[in-house]
Amino acid sequence: MDTLEEIVCRRLPGRAAVVTGGASGIGLATAKRLASEGADVVVADMNDEAGQKAAKEVGGLYVHADVTDPGDVENLFHVTNETYGRVDIAFNNAGISPPDDASITETGLEAWRKVQDVNLTSVYLCSKQALVYMRRQGKGSIINTASFVAHMGAATSQISYTASKGGVLAMSRELGVEFAKEGVRVNALCPGPVNTELLQELFAKDPEMAARRLVHVPMGRFGEAEEMAAAVAFLASDDASFVTASSFMVDGGLTNAYTTPLG
Repeated sequence: MDTLEEIVCRRLPGRAAVVTGGASGIGLATAKRLASEGADVVVADMNDEAGQKAAKEVGGLYVHADVTDPGDVENLFHVTNETYGRVDIAFNNAGISPPDDASITETGLEAWRKVQDVNLTSVYLCSKQALVYMRRQGKGSIINTASFVAHMGAATSQISYTASKGGVLAMSRELGVEFAKEGVRVNALCPGPVNTELLQELFAKDPEMAARRLVHVPMGRFGEAEEMAAAVAFLASDDASFVTASSFMVDGGLTNAYTTPLG
C-alpha cells in the first residue's frame, strides 16, 4: 500500500494559507499537508517555540497570534498578504477543551466564556479578516474546525465546547451561502475523536471514558491528525470547487451509527 507521502499530489502551488493552532495536533498536520501540496503556509499560534519549529518544518512563516484578539487577527492576515501577496486558504482551527468545561450543572460562566472566545469568536474574527482579502481576489477557501459533537448530544457533556462547535457549524453554513457568488467557499470540518495529544491526555486520566467513546466508532479506532489534514487539503483545493456551506464529516462513521459492528 502506498504511504501518504507517496500519494500526495500538488494542488496548491502559489497559494497562501493561514493555519491557526498550527503548532500542534490537527493544525500542525495540516500545515505540513498544505505545504507538501505547494502552498505557502503561515503558522499562527501562541506557543512561540513550537510555532517557529512548525514554520521551519514547512518552509513557511510563523506569526504569534492570540486568535481572540482582533488586533492580532488583523495583523495575522495583513502579514500573510504582505508576505505572499494574497490570502487563499484560511484554516481556522485553534481551539480548547479544558477540564472545567463539563456538564452545564458544573460549568461556571468564566469557563463557558473562555471556550466560546477561543473556539467560536476566533472563527468569527479570522473569517472576517480572511474575507477582506478573498473577496478582493474573487476567490478563496475558508475551512473552520467544528466537530462531530455539533451534530450529536453526549451524556458526558462539555457544554461550552459543544455549543461553540455548533456555532462554528452554523456560522460556516451562513458564510458559505452569503459569499458563494463572490468565489469564496466556506466549509466546516467536523472531525470525530482524533488521536491528538489533547485526546491522549484526556483519556490517560480516564481510560474507561476512552473505551466508552471508542466503542461507538464503527471503524474501531480514533482518527489521525493526518486524515483530518487530508480533508482540509481537499476542501482548500479546486477539487472541492463546488463544495461550500457544507458540514464535512471525517468521523469514521460515528455520527451515522445506530449500533457498531461486533468483533
